[in-house]
Amino acid sequence: MTTFHEVRFPIEVALGARGGPERRTEIVTLGSGREQRNARWAHARRRWDAGWGVKSLSALSEVVSFFEERRGRLHGFRWRDRLDFSSAAHGAMVTAGDQVLGTGDGERTVFRLVKAYGMDDPYLRPIVKPVAGSVRVAVAGEEVASGFSVDHAAGTVTFDDAPAVGVTVAAGFLFDVPVRFDTDFLEVDLAAFEAGAIPSVPVIEVRV
Repeated sequence: MTTFHEVRFPIEVALGARGGPERRTEIVTLGSGREQRNARWAHARRRWDAGWGVKSLSALSEVVSFFEERRGRLHGFRWRDRLDFSSAAHGAMVTAGDQVLGTGDGERTVFRLVKAYGMDDPYLRPIVKPVAGSVRVAVAGEEVASGFSVDHAAGTVTFDDAPAVGVTVAAGFLFDVPVRFDTDFLEVDLAAFEAGAIPSVPVIEVRV
């Protein structure tokens, strides 16, 4: 059975990986030369090559062990994106007011973690793998320390009592990306590795 393992890929290797977000856009060029563009995906899908982060034989051995335990592409796992792993602006400290999750209506108790990108036409990215112990919550602009629980496997905040009508619910957090290996075969050439060749270890984001 396919499952998701709530473990993080070796962070020292992940921080040296290359990759980023990918989108799927369909473009039709009309006879006039104008274009019609349609987004095939509502959300970006990220991919990396972790091979760029493998700098030693011990790191390579750790990656192979991690790959074997995940059974190749079978099981998903957590990945730390060096560029984008916080609700706060790059280099800033996390605060409870970083990201607006929604507005209370007196009945709703569950709020999904999201991160907004941009200001003119912001993209709201669902965050599904917050880091345990990192989530801070604010209601009506004031941080609260109790009265809620966090599902760190699904990325939701559940209040014991529904926030009042019209109050803003916000949160700050660190997060990982849910991914899997994008191959069932790791080609390891130790002779080439000693000569400076980089093994390919493709990783791709998954929907959970």
